[in-house]
Amino acid sequence: MDILSMDARAQAAALENGDLSAAELMDATLARIDAVNPVVNAVVSLRDGDDLRADAQAADKAQHKGALHGLPIAIKDLANARGLPTSMGSPLFAGQVAAQDDVMVARLRAAGAIIIGKTNTPEFGLGSHTFNPVHGATYNPYDLTKSSGGSSGGAAAALATGMLGIADGSDMMGSLRNPAGWNNVYGMRPTWGTVPSEPAGDMFMHQLATSGPMARSPADLAMLLDVMTGADPRQPLSTEGGKTLEGIDTAPKGLSLGWLGDWGGAFPYAEGITEISEAALQQMAGLGHRVEALAAPFDADAMWTSWTDLRSFAVAAGLGAAYADADMRPHLKPAAVWEVERGVNMSASTVQRASAIRSDWFRKTTELFASHDVLVLPSAQLWPFDVEMVHPAQIAGRGMDTYHRWMQVVVPAGLIGLPVVNVPIGFGANGLPAGLQLIGPRGSDAALLRLAQQWHGVTQWPQKRPPSL
Repeated sequence: MDILSMDARAQAAALENGDLSAAELMDATLARIDAVNPVVNAVVSLRDGDDLRADAQAADKAQHKGALHGLPIAIKDLANARGLPTSMGSPLFAGQVAAQDDVMVARLRAAGAIIIGKTNTPEFGLGSHTFNPVHGATYNPYDLTKSSGGSSGGAAAALATGMLGIADGSDMMGSLRNPAGWNNVYGMRPTWGTVPSEPAGDMFMHQLATSGPMARSPADLAMLLDVMTGADPRQPLSTEGGKTLEGIDTAPKGLSLGWLGDWGGAFPYAEGITEISEAALQQMAGLGHRVEALAAPFDADAMWTSWTDLRSFAVAAGLGAAYADADMRPHLKPAAVWEVERGVNMSASTVQRASAIRSDWFRKTTELFASHDVLVLPSAQLWPFDVEMVHPAQIAGRGMDTYHRWMQVVVPAGLIGLPVVNVPIGFGANGLPAGLQLIGPRGSDAALLRLAQQWHGVTQWPQKRPPSL
């Protein structure tokens, strides 16, 4: 078997028992990157090959460090990895080399992962389409004229093509879920707070974004998530995540799945999205689960207002200093300027109102989860679009009034920090992949992964339908 087609869990086991060496895995990884990356452009800031081979040889001689010992990984270019540039896709930070690892990256390194470079992302992670003026666009490996999604588009494309076996991503507005769906892989947004962010700046107010794992199987998601999670005593809102790999192969029985559809017509879908989603749900019903179509449980417009206000408030906190600098502001892309200008001019009462709406929606979900184990929505409202496009202007004839309205379907889970696993569900008539969001209550990460692993056992979409590159 091609060692790059193996699950990362299988690679890790082979490395630990001596059936595979880290040097062999690194050689294969670099060969795949050399063959594929020039046309996909998913891995950026790749380290020197001789240095990486030396690291792999050292891993073969070293005592086993942890679950990821000897596995190559590239870090999303929004996070700091010691010795590598963190451009965030912006010319303002191009070439800026990180002096130390972010918390999450340090955990991966401590578990034995070999960090080989970075994965591409949109500028500052804004917009679910991976292109930027520093590294260019990442192309969808299933159609090189299409977007790979984002903001973890580089990670998703690298997984789909076998350049990586596991990858980190981050998710504020579907940045793990959309690219996973569009690249026929798995991506997980974990319960908010279980994967700590950096203990810097304000640590109380901005509860939207989180890091999480991406892979070609849910078991690999669990293996990586168990390394990433765990409270950080320096961060007041971080929480202990449960171990998710143990019991991953125990198939759940008789779950109740609530299909939220198009949210009562609030979410326009491109032709074929509803059909492929409902076909996947029927297949899940065939596994012994009960699927029920639900009416819209909350006002979509109110939720959107809450989301856009809280998001702009958070983005302004991160990019406000760059916007205030007359020399830096011209280098911010229009979406960033729009977010910051909304955020810095926002009143305290507007933020309070947005948080109150968020609280109302969370209370409503406790009612939904009293009768349903999992809520389900598509990963995206349309198929991968032209890579040259900045963002879609319309879906099914309905105009998009912001640069991110086309991703409204990911807001219900992201707004209140619920765990979500994206599962691939096959391909449309256009040959492009799609996915579903499996959404659970806070703390249900392990249960969601078991459902996803059960699905993977009967579908294995990433293995059955890899890209032809």
